[in-house]
Amino acid sequence: MTTQCPNILFFHVDNLGMGELGCFGGGIVRGAETKRSDDFAREGLQLWHYIAEPQCTPSRSALMTGRHAIRSGTHTVPRDGGSQGLVAWERTMGDILSEAGYATACFGKWHLGAEDGRWPTDHGFDEWYGPPRSYDESRWFDNPWYQQDRDLRSFMHEGTREAGVRQLDDQPLTMERRIDIDAEYKRRAVAFLKRSVEEERPFFLYFNHSLLHVPTIPRAEFKGMSGNGDWADCLLELDHDFGDLLDALEELGVTDNTIVVLAGDNGAEDLLISRGSSGVFDGSYFSSSEGGLRTPCLIRWPREVPPDRATNDIVHQVDMFTTLLAWAGCPIPDDREIDGVDQRSFFTGSQETSSREGCLVWVGDVLHAVKWQNLKIAYVRHKRGPEPPEVLAIPVVINLITDPKEREHWPILHAYNWVFAHVRRLREAFDGSVRREPLIPPGAPVDHVPRRDPTAE
Repeated sequence: MTTQCPNILFFHVDNLGMGELGCFGGGIVRGAETKRSDDFAREGLQLWHYIAEPQCTPSRSALMTGRHAIRSGTHTVPRDGGSQGLVAWERTMGDILSEAGYATACFGKWHLGAEDGRWPTDHGFDEWYGPPRSYDESRWFDNPWYQQDRDLRSFMHEGTREAGVRQLDDQPLTMERRIDIDAEYKRRAVAFLKRSVEEERPFFLYFNHSLLHVPTIPRAEFKGMSGNGDWADCLLELDHDFGDLLDALEELGVTDNTIVVLAGDNGAEDLLISRGSSGVFDGSYFSSSEGGLRTPCLIRWPREVPPDRATNDIVHQVDMFTTLLAWAGCPIPDDREIDGVDQRSFFTGSQETSSREGCLVWVGDVLHAVKWQNLKIAYVRHKRGPEPPEVLAIPVVINLITDPKEREHWPILHAYNWVFAHVRRLREAFDGSVRREPLIPPGAPVDHVPRRDPTAE
């Protein structure tokens, strides 16, 4: 493969609400200017209706496989440290791009399995450095009821495809390490970029920034910089780190041939100590509210993706799998159910509207809603993760243009009954796909392979 194949940098932000970045109505109103992200938004495409799965594990699973997480047995964040995550049968962006000759690296949270057979290096990545699960574990060490010699322990891990993954016994995930962790991710990422360019290999850098996941405590050089507290300082830090990676691409002379995506993994953080903002919408992660599902997404590829363009057409994160692989000239797997659709024509402007008409919305293994264009058919109302969901006796159709905060219990002014025909098509299509390929159960052994019947109706 030649270096004419596009490089890919996917900058994944942890718990990024729609009201955080300046280009989405946040920035200075959240206490910190996000200049690098805002400038970047004007250089490409800004998606206002980018839908993610509403929890970290299902979101990352959907992005990496192009499949709704309910298919992969990864629909819920695991909390007990047990054997859960992607099975070996799943094929990730890392797998496919690596087979096509790409150098691949993952830095930061993987959250798709913490054992041999499920690590990033088992799924196509040449190297990885990150925690086995997530960053709230850094608070364990300050918990007076936590005992290291008795309870689950959390350390940083690193590995390569050749040598496997090892636990770094001298790097427990303490609060001090968590505060500085993104600087280490960035150091390793820049080294990977330089090495790939020197070797004249196209690269796929999957960079998982830790912010704005709790605990939101800034690095020393950002402490007090915003004048608006730790959270705003962290927003400055996030924006700065993204800018540093953009600068690295420029210094290496590969900006024009690199697809850069900045996207959140789900909606805003809800914990009061570091509460995020869903902007014009309402709700937070772990819910089926628009505030849990929508997250900023920016795409830049000079000379391919027109600059200074924004859209409210629906795009699901599974579409990134299909679109990025197609841009890289890689075949999309045809031996399994793929939910992602090819959005190249839409992203490059040769097609005015999205190639996706809607999507199904699960929270865990419960179907909460079906989205069709800017209408949302809710079977369950759920605004914030900790709150109990409300199962509706009659589905409610919500017009997200006129009611973005989903406040109306029943649309009096307009009748929307006709939309149920579109919903039925989307649901029947998914049900048919499950008959062809059964869902992988959560906790399935790593060697699990679904019994696929392509002829099933």
